[in-house]
Amino acid sequence: MQALRTPAQEAAEDIFFGQVVIVWARWFIIIAGMILILWTSSSVNELTKATLLIVPLIGINFFVHGRYLMEKPANKLLLIGLSLVDLALVTIILLTWTEQTGLQSNFFVFYYPMVMAFAFVFRPSMTVGYTAVALISYALVCIIVEPSLLINTAALEVLIIRLITLASMGGLATTYWRIQRKQRREIMSQVGNLIQSSVSQ
Repeated sequence: MQALRTPAQEAAEDIFFGQVVIVWARWFIIIAGMILILWTSSSVNELTKATLLIVPLIGINFFVHGRYLMEKPANKLLLIGLSLVDLALVTIILLTWTEQTGLQSNFFVFYYPMVMAFAFVFRPSMTVGYTAVALISYALVCIIVEPSLLINTAALEVLIIRLITLASMGGLATTYWRIQRKQRREIMSQVGNLIQSSVSQ
């Protein structure tokens, strides 16, 4: 029996039903970011500067979440573009936020939910690319802020461990994506067989 859905239809379903994961991951980042900003800000200027970086994320998420609730979800290209904007904003925060920049900044943890959410929605080949962009962005930020990092064994070890765990996050989420896709295909195959047997009787 022919497959009930084509690969293109499966990919479209992944994006339609999965983008809510990206939406909630972004809300988590926004809330956690605001808490960290309020906790670490030492002046009104710092608070204002950081808030200006968070506001675009809030605007993006209101737009995407609103479209989803109105059953007009974002398409694939828009989701990819907005996910890249997420990475860019976090990278800017790592470069500019107070004295704790680069490797010393705790905001690097925001890369993790971004990579995980992206991997839950998009096929593995795209996740590899997105994860690579996140890894390169973080590594470059750390090196730009602290060039001596390359000869500082202890700091370099910390960076490598963080890069490995970030890559592992993408790998684990991709594995989960594969498992869910396989289970869904098996269920649809069983449904198709039942329909075929009912028709042939």
